[in-house]
Amino acid sequence: MLLLRWLAIAALVVWAARRKSLTIWILISMVVGAEVGHDFPEAAVSLRVLSQIFLRLIRTIVAPLIFATLVVGIAGHSNLRQVGRMGVKALIYFEVVTTLALVIGWVAITVSRAGVGVSLAAPADPALVPPPTTRTWQDLVLEIFPDNFAKAVVDAQMLQVVVFSVIFGIALALIPDEKRKPLLAFADSLAETMFRFTRIVMLFAPFGVGAAIAYTVGRLGIGVLANLFQLVVTFYLAVFAFVALVLVPVALIAKVPIRRFAEAVAEPVSIAFATTSSEAALPRAMQAMERIGVPRQIVAFVMPTGYSFNLDGSTLYLSLASIFVAQAAGIEMTIGQQLVMLLTLMLSSKGVAGVPRSALVILLGTVSQFNLPVEPVLVILGIDAVLDMLRTSLNVLGNCLATVVIARWEGEYRG
Repeated sequence: MLLLRWLAIAALVVWAARRKSLTIWILISMVVGAEVGHDFPEAAVSLRVLSQIFLRLIRTIVAPLIFATLVVGIAGHSNLRQVGRMGVKALIYFEVVTTLALVIGWVAITVSRAGVGVSLAAPADPALVPPPTTRTWQDLVLEIFPDNFAKAVVDAQMLQVVVFSVIFGIALALIPDEKRKPLLAFADSLAETMFRFTRIVMLFAPFGVGAAIAYTVGRLGIGVLANLFQLVVTFYLAVFAFVALVLVPVALIAKVPIRRFAEAVAEPVSIAFATTSSEAALPRAMQAMERIGVPRQIVAFVMPTGYSFNLDGSTLYLSLASIFVAQAAGIEMTIGQQLVMLLTLMLSSKGVAGVPRSALVILLGTVSQFNLPVEPVLVILGIDAVLDMLRTSLNVLGNCLATVVIARWEGEYRG
C-alpha cells in the first residue's frame, strides 16, 4: 500500500508538471505533505522550518502592501465620499454576515450536543494554551487606533495599519497637487513592488504549504480525530451549511460569477487551509480579486478591514466552541445566558489577529468571563489544528466574497 500511494503521488506530480499551475502545485503539495507526515512523522515534524520561512516572507509583505494600496486608492482618486460610503456599507455587511455565522455555529452545536460526555482529560500541555484575556468595549475601541505605526506593523495589528493608512491617504488627498504627487508616486511604486515581491515568494508556496501539512499530520497523527470526531464533524458541517445558506445566496443576489470567483479563490483558500494563517493568503487574495474585476481601491479598503471585522470562520468556531465547553463541563446554560455569551463573542471577536490559534485567546477570555472551566478548552486544543484549517479558509473565502459584493454595491465591479 505504501508503494502504491507513492506511485499515485508520482503520477500526480507528472500530471501537474504538464499543467504548470501554481494552484495545482499547492494542492498536490498538500497531498504529498500529508503522506510524508503519515509515513515519516519524525522527519515531517522537522520540516516545519520550511512553512515558517514561507509565513515569515508573506508577513513581511502584508503591512507595506496594505499601506501602499490604501494610500493610492484614497489619495489617487481624491474621492473621500466614496471611502466613507464604502466604510459604512462594509461594516453593515460584515456585521450581518458574522451574526449569521454566530447563529449557525450555535444551532449546530446545540443540535449535535457534541460536548456531552466528552472526557475532560486534557491531551495537551496547559502551558501551550495562551493566557485568557477579557476585553471591555473601551479596550476594543482603543485597539483600533495605533499609538505607534511601526509597533502596529511589528505586532501585526492590521486594523491599526488600516486606520493609519486611511488617515494618511485622506491627508495626502487634501494637500496641493505638487506636494501630493511625489508621495503618491512612491506609494504606487511600493504597491507594484510588493505585488511583484508576492509573485516571487509564491514560487516557494508549494514547499511551505506541503511542509505545513506534513508537520500537522506528523505531530498529531491521523488518529487525532478519534475522541472528538463528533465535534470535528459538527464544525465542518456547520461551515458547509454557512457557505450554502449564507455565502452562496449572497453571491447569487450580488450576481457574482460563481465559476470565475471559485477559480480565483482556490489558491488563496488552499494556502489558508494549509498554513492556518489568513495573513499568508492576503496578498494572493488581493491579487485574485483584482484579476476578476474588483478595482484596486476597493480591494485595498475592504479586504484588510474584513480581516478584523469579517472573520466568518473564527466567529462560527467561537460560538460553537463556547457552547461545547459548557456541554463538556456538564453546565446547562439557559437560552438567555447563551445569547449573552454570543453577544459577547460578537464584540470580542472583532480584531482577532489573522494568525494561527488566535481564536483560542478569545475563547479562553469568554470562558473565564462566564465562569466556565478551562479543561474543555485544553481538549479542543488537541485537535485545534484540524479545526483551524477550515475556519481560516472560511475567513479568506468570506472576505474575498465581501470584496466583490461591496464592488457590486458601489457599481464598480468590472467582471
